Amino acid sequence: MNKDTTFGRLIGILFITMFVCLALYMLPDTILGYKIKKVDLLSDLRIKDDSVSIDQLKRKFAIADSLLTDSINKARLAQSAETDSFSIALRDSLYKAMQSSWSAADSQGVRLEDFSLGHVGLKRFFAALKNAQERRGQVRIAFMGDSFIEGDIMVADFRNAMQQKFGGRGVGFVPIASSVSQYRPTVEHHFGGWNTFSLLTDKSKKYTLPGMVFEAQEGANANFRTVNRYATLREVSALKLVYEQNANSQVQLVSNNSADTAYQDLPATNTVTQRTWTGHFTNASFRFNRTEGLRVLGVSMEDTTGVVVDNYSLRGNSGLILEQMDPSRCEALNAIRRYDLIVLQYGLNVVSDEMLHYGWYRQRMVQVIKHVQRCFPNADILLLGVSDRSRQEEGTFKTMPAVLALLHAQRQIAQQAGVCFWNVFGAMGGENSMVRYVDNNWASKDYTHLSFRGGKEIGMSLFKAVLIEKQFYDEAEKALR
Repeated sequence: MNKDTTFGRLIGILFITMFVCLALYMLPDTILGYKIKKVDLLSDLRIKDDSVSIDQLKRKFAIADSLLTDSINKARLAQSAETDSFSIALRDSLYKAMQSSWSAADSQGVRLEDFSLGHVGLKRFFAALKNAQERRGQVRIAFMGDSFIEGDIMVADFRNAMQQKFGGRGVGFVPIASSVSQYRPTVEHHFGGWNTFSLLTDKSKKYTLPGMVFEAQEGANANFRTVNRYATLREVSALKLVYEQNANSQVQLVSNNSADTAYQDLPATNTVTQRTWTGHFTNASFRFNRTEGLRVLGVSMEDTTGVVVDNYSLRGNSGLILEQMDPSRCEALNAIRRYDLIVLQYGLNVVSDEMLHYGWYRQRMVQVIKHVQRCFPNADILLLGVSDRSRQEEGTFKTMPAVLALLHAQRQIAQQAGVCFWNVFGAMGGENSMVRYVDNNWASKDYTHLSFRGGKEIGMSLFKAVLIEKQFYDEAEKALR
């Protein structure tokens, strides 16, 4: 055998070996339920600074921040007659005492943190809950977020728990058209004849909380049916069509298979308004004619008393575009749907493997919160921290260091803006909790998004955190009498 042949075979073997190793590296994480260790020829050459980074970030998050509450928010809170110096001192003392008693059972930090002056960040919300229980009033919660809550994941179980505890029924606001309606198990929804515009991609129109508007084609329709997934969703006492522009359109509503198919004139408007029907509803079919210029936001299925939770999820939203909401549109929406609490859930579209510094995001989001407060001055604000998210390293999924970096920035946002904060990452179980969620089928294999079962865990944890915080407000109210 000559040297050329031997050398050629050697080269061939090397290429085959490299191909096999590459194929092994490309194998999925599991085969037939068995986990496979990733083969990585370059693993020893890669810079492994993740463990150092995540440990440093954990220590950083544990240390109390030195950022001060924004002076504008301090002035805003101090204007309240209930936040005189005596009340502030008393509430601070009580809050610290209750924090101390909770700390042993709250190692992950899953309680709410109230960074408002005098710890009154949820005062209006809890006052509304009390009114709902004692005087059959209504409480409105707007849940703003990204694909993490798409399809009512997490929000559905939080809504159900709140309605079971404080009264109310119904899924709340549903956009008149939706690309994910088939994945939402809290309402049956079919539609046709709508042109969609989104705050993410369109600058020609003015937007408010939903971040979307829909222009009707002739004969546009939307059909809704309640579901039995939760007892609180089976029937509602009110249907509310929310729209923002109309000249002379007509609407036909057929509900509960009624025989009445007459069209009614829809009141003209050039701002956000709503048309309300009351009764006992399990299904509703809307059809529109003379639709030139008709622009609709959605339909709300709710009760006239108790808790209403509107899910305003918008895939791809980082939260920053909320600063572009039109104040006049928001004022009009608040006039017909006055919100007591606005929950901000963002972060998945911000966190990046290549970035560990989010000061720029902190600065922008503080301004966003100020804008939301100006647009909805009667609403308290609750900011949620980002959830756990994993990436693969040497065949094992681990928490991305960037998650803790963003989480730290989000906590600083709440502190600087003087609003309440809740740590979703901690509620999941902290570092590497997403791996457990995936193993339990509580999250998808992208190690980023929750399943409905995982959403239930987080939704119920948030509900419990709200109840714990309410204890403080109840105790403070007694002490200040």
